Amino acid sequence: MIRAVFPGTFDPIHNGHIDIALRAVKLFDELVVAVYDRPLKELLFSPEERLELVEQAFMNEKKITVSLFSGLIVNFCREIGSQVIVRGLRVFSDFELEFRMALANHRLDPEIDVVALITSEEHSFLSGSTVKEIASLNGDVTTLVPVHVQNALTKRFAELSDEARGGLPMNSFRD
Repeated sequence: MIRAVFPGTFDPIHNGHIDIALRAVKLFDELVVAVYDRPLKELLFSPEERLELVEQAFMNEKKITVSLFSGLIVNFCREIGSQVIVRGLRVFSDFELEFRMALANHRLDPEIDVVALITSEEHSFLSGSTVKEIASLNGDVTTLVPVHVQNALTKRFAELSDEARGGLPMNSFRD
């Protein structure tokens, strides 16, 4: 049995993530979507909230499980008996970062391979930052995220003041 891990912050999970996971699960016996609990970046949702959003996204997928993890992804893979890390590539600039991470992870554990899936064309522009900025400006994210994520974004931005919204890393949709 081949168990693969698809790690990420998923802040929030969006249709690009879901597409990669659903395509990966066709290649492997089991896919663990691993939600990283402490990334070094500003987050909109807590680890528990992100975990719940991801669980809801895959609740009808029998071959997909969701887990929170800390520390090195290769250590998490060893803990759960995974042989493969799945990553998604959107644009050319993703390749360099993913390539370096794959080499570093291979150095840490040569028994764990990295498989990179090219995003579907309709999701190539999609990122968590893009989703958050559009949602923060009351834009329509219905084609970018599942309904439960859209509802969570609407609720979170209603809770945040305009000043707090300004502290989030954003693209240029305001210009």
